[in-house]
Amino acid sequence: MKKYLVILLIFYSLDLAGQSIPAGFPILEELQRRNQLRATDTIGGSFLLRPVLTGDSLYRITQDLDLPFAINDLEVCVLPFVNTTRILTGRPYGWGDYGLIPNPGFQTYLSGGIQANYKFINLTFRPELAFAQNSGFQTGLEEMTDSQINSRFLLWNYGDFPERYGDGWYFKPWWGQSKLTFQYGAFELGGSTENIWWGPGQFNALTFSNNAQGFPHLTFNTTKPAKTFLGNFEGQVIIGKLENSGFAPSQNEELNDRFFDPFSGDFRYLNAVTFTWNPKWVKGFYFGFSRTFQQYNENRGNQFYDWFPIFEGFQKKNFFEGGNSVDFDGNGRDQTVTLFGRLVVPKTKSELYFEYGRRDHAFTWREYILNPEHARAFIFGFNQLIDVLDLGKTIQIRSEITHQQESVNRYIRYRGLTGGITWHTHTPARGFVNYGQPLGVGIGTGSNVQTVEISLVEGVEKIGVLFERLANNQDFYYKALLQFTERKPWVDLSLGFLYDKKFNNLLLSSKLQLIHARNYQWQLDPASTPEFPKGKNLTSVMAQVSAIYFWNKD
Repeated sequence: MKKYLVILLIFYSLDLAGQSIPAGFPILEELQRRNQLRATDTIGGSFLLRPVLTGDSLYRITQDLDLPFAINDLEVCVLPFVNTTRILTGRPYGWGDYGLIPNPGFQTYLSGGIQANYKFINLTFRPELAFAQNSGFQTGLEEMTDSQINSRFLLWNYGDFPERYGDGWYFKPWWGQSKLTFQYGAFELGGSTENIWWGPGQFNALTFSNNAQGFPHLTFNTTKPAKTFLGNFEGQVIIGKLENSGFAPSQNEELNDRFFDPFSGDFRYLNAVTFTWNPKWVKGFYFGFSRTFQQYNENRGNQFYDWFPIFEGFQKKNFFEGGNSVDFDGNGRDQTVTLFGRLVVPKTKSELYFEYGRRDHAFTWREYILNPEHARAFIFGFNQLIDVLDLGKTIQIRSEITHQQESVNRYIRYRGLTGGITWHTHTPARGFVNYGQPLGVGIGTGSNVQTVEISLVEGVEKIGVLFERLANNQDFYYKALLQFTERKPWVDLSLGFLYDKKFNNLLLSSKLQLIHARNYQWQLDPASTPEFPKGKNLTSVMAQVSAIYFWNKD
């Protein structure tokens, strides 16, 4: 009995001292991250596992309801109303938006709800609605050769990334950021449909982010750091259900009929785990890992490791039978492993972070160490605050690099020059996606992006500029051998203007972004010749406003 009491006391934490904000929530998550750099955050989380709790010093995000009856220990609160509206001309652009689709035209997202707490029971009902104009756009795919088109569909057939989500307006109601859980100390157990975010990224994550619509899942997780004699720990284990979009990838039905492999209609079973550690003797350093498995449910067995493959071995040699892994590969499991770390230095008001992932088992640990570039993706980023005492404001400089493109070792590992597949794709499992959108990185299959933001901030208010370079679908470009043709890489260069402002109970976060596409969709200018190749360029505009209304009376 004493042994169990010791274990309980080691992981015991005080009652919840704040409210949870959804992963990637506009303005407030960024504000709490800045507060941590200033050492004013009262929760002290790693930001490697989100949603996060808000401290009392952040912002009061709920309003208590006056009920016509009284129940001891029952608290009912109204959650903020959130609306994100986007208008985009000419072509798709944008990610990290709770299920808004990558599509030109008008689209909007609405969310709000209530939260109820009764003793250790927590109910959050925060449904959401997304609807979009779902306009078509020109790609020039039909002008490519059959070999090039086949390379495009090969990645589409190993994923689920439709150019357009059906015909006409897109309308998608969903349970949103809702959950029913049982909480004790720092721990939580229950069911949820809310978005989760694993890893330190500010704009992207290699596994889970707020890029796609949330999915139903059972969860056992920490809600804040669990304090032990070794330091603080956070973690989560989930079992989830993922769905395909059901849409063919291309807007050209003739090409779909020729090259597309239709979906089976089955859902995908997901099992995933993440674990983070903040060593007691290294203040401000957070380190962790995650592991995910998914497969079509019809291929799953009923043994323990079929339900919880996260506990299987990491080395592929463990699954070889008769000199090969054909039987194991026949299960159609798609797995990823990521390692990540974050260093926060309040003295200099700065942070550095990284995330590195692999989407394929290594044969042995030796092969993993000698060949870290195989099937990998990575994220690097930083955040720096510089106080401007004369203005009473702060300059915020933050940047992030996300790289998914296959490494050059594809020329050694695979036959020929076309390489293999790419991040968030898989041969049987059809991509790490939900309803046609990647669960983690939303910039496009095999794409790379570099983002730099420079802004002047004061509390929740901000004015700044954003610079972005997006190299689109690089893995397709080299798989189709376009480097040996007139077609040049498709690269987007963009400049954004940011403005966040508080008006009493209303917070507004706005962005106006000018996007110049060089060699858009790898298309050729009519004047292009083999001797003097010239790509087709396209300039578009994206205007986006997020409005958050708090029902607070004070």
